[in-house]
Amino acid sequence: MRIALVAHDRKKDDMVNFAIAYQALFTGHELFATGTTGGRIAEATGLPIHRFRSGPLGGDQQIGALIAENRLDLLIFLRDPLMAQPHEPDIIALLRLCDVHDVPVATNMASAEMLLRGIWRGDLAWREIAAETGIETGEQAD
Repeated sequence: MRIALVAHDRKKDDMVNFAIAYQALFTGHELFATGTTGGRIAEATGLPIHRFRSGPLGGDQQIGALIAENRLDLLIFLRDPLMAQPHEPDIIALLRLCDVHDVPVATNMASAEMLLRGIWRGDLAWREIAAETGIETGEQAD
């Protein structure tokens, strides 16, 4: 699966610890992240991560482009609900794209853990199932 990892400043430590805890699972998947978050995860785990710009500098939108192009399977975005974000419209747009394109998204540690446990069990392998059955994914009729 192609998984994006994003974390607000006060959640970056949580994301790094989460990546360390699930490093074995992440090893078998293609990872994407916004700038600083991706750098910290890569440094702590050694996992290869495609890094985009930081969120406020367009990284959220770059991840959104992956979603719009049907090239992302899961987004884990540890948001800080107690801090106003200057790029809040970009964040809302990113979450909206997940809803439009049926991309599972976790915005806190509890939901992130549930999604990763689902991946571990094979519950979220819908792209593989669709490919095996010949069902097209990602394109919606006009």
